[in-house]
Amino acid sequence: MYRFLLTSRWWGINVFVLLAIPFCIFMGSWQLSRFQARVDSSHQATKQVRTDRTEAARPLAELLPVDQSTSGRQTTATGRYGKQLLVPDRQLDGKNGFYVLTLLRTDDGKALPVVRGWLPGTPDAAKAPAAPTGEVTVTGSLQASETPGDNGVSAQGGLPSGQTAAISAASLVNLVPYPVYDAWITLNRADSGMTAVPATAPANTGLDLKAFQNLGYTGEWFVFAGFVVFMWFRLLRREVEFARDAELGLLPEDESEQAARVTV
Repeated sequence: MYRFLLTSRWWGINVFVLLAIPFCIFMGSWQLSRFQARVDSSHQATKQVRTDRTEAARPLAELLPVDQSTSGRQTTATGRYGKQLLVPDRQLDGKNGFYVLTLLRTDDGKALPVVRGWLPGTPDAAKAPAAPTGEVTVTGSLQASETPGDNGVSAQGGLPSGQTAAISAASLVNLVPYPVYDAWITLNRADSGMTAVPATAPANTGLDLKAFQNLGYTGEWFVFAGFVVFMWFRLLRREVEFARDAELGLLPEDESEQAARVTV
């Protein structure tokens, strides 16, 4: 009854199943390992942000360019505050507000974006405290330039004068007549009654949408493996029933001849 398994058609089906199942299991395991790596990376990044606050601040030049190993590190820079901008639609402790961003012009001629603090409500230049005058030394957590549209950063355009949607060198160079560092810092202690903005984990280390996509793909690959097994058993049962009916003479003559050829 099972002689049909030796036909060329079933040889092809069996080879496909034997190759497809391990492949699906391998891909599912790989996607699961990527999700687990992101979980571990998220825990490590969160731990790093907390640890960095207790480390001694290092000069800005020693930590550039910003990457996963330097993001969140304590840094210090000296200069004079220049142009001040507001960054709208920034949440803190579940409340909507805005950042007060001031560019610190350093001795090398470049400006370092400094988030001096957060204020609740809609952006209003009159609410934002003026930056200290004269030479100042700032200390805070180093952060990479933001990318509009990622991690909740607004990508909207057409903002009023004196506002920027993203803290990004690519955006800020269009608002000031001098070069800007491809990085920014958030002060450990906010100025003038504002709330300090906590540092965030480095990019691609959190449990973002991509991480949960990996988890979803894991489930899909294991479902594919199960579907292959299900279809193989379904085809097998159908073939067995077809052969049994042919032996009992329950099939029309043309189908009986076809069944006889399959079982040969």
